[in-house]
This record gives sequence, structure tokens and C-alpha cells, in this order.
Amino acid sequence: MNTYIDKLTNLLLEKNDMISYLQARTWVELLWGDFEATYAKAGRPYQGEQMTERVVKEWIESYGSKLHMFQSMREDVSHYLDQSRGLLH
Repeated sequence: MNTYIDKLTNLLLEKNDMISYLQARTWVELLWGDFEATYAKAGRPYQGEQMTERVVKEWIESYGSKLHMFQSMREDVSHYLDQSRGLLH
């Protein structure tokens, strides 16, 4: 799975130069986990990492350039997405 996460993180960094590597990776991990959780809650059978990668890649292609404008409500990761922290890549 780390290979998928690394690949998607780099894609997001290509799409959005307003976020750091850590922020991009956090977004990718959030999108990945949210997709898998939503899919499971819907009672659908697991389709594998390739499907999750495809969906997250589509989201990055569509919304990646704007992700820095969103703020996560999840307290456990919100500090990673804070734009005032860290250097950009």
C-alpha cells in the first residue's frame, strides 16, 4: 500500500504547489481511508488497492489543486494540514 500512497502523494504535489509533502501525504491517507471506510459501510465487497488507488487518483485529478483551501474537521490530523506550519516542498 505504501507504494500507492507514495505515488498518489507525488501526484498531489504536482497538482498543488501550496502544500508541503507532509500535508499531501496526510490528504492522500485521509482520502484513501475515507474511501475504503465508506465503501465498507455501504456493504460492498472489498475490490482491492487498485480500485482505491484509481478513485483517489480521480479525486486528486479533479480537486487536488484546491485541497489547500479545505480544512479538516478531524482533530487528530488537523495540525498536519495547517498551512502556517512547515516548509513547502
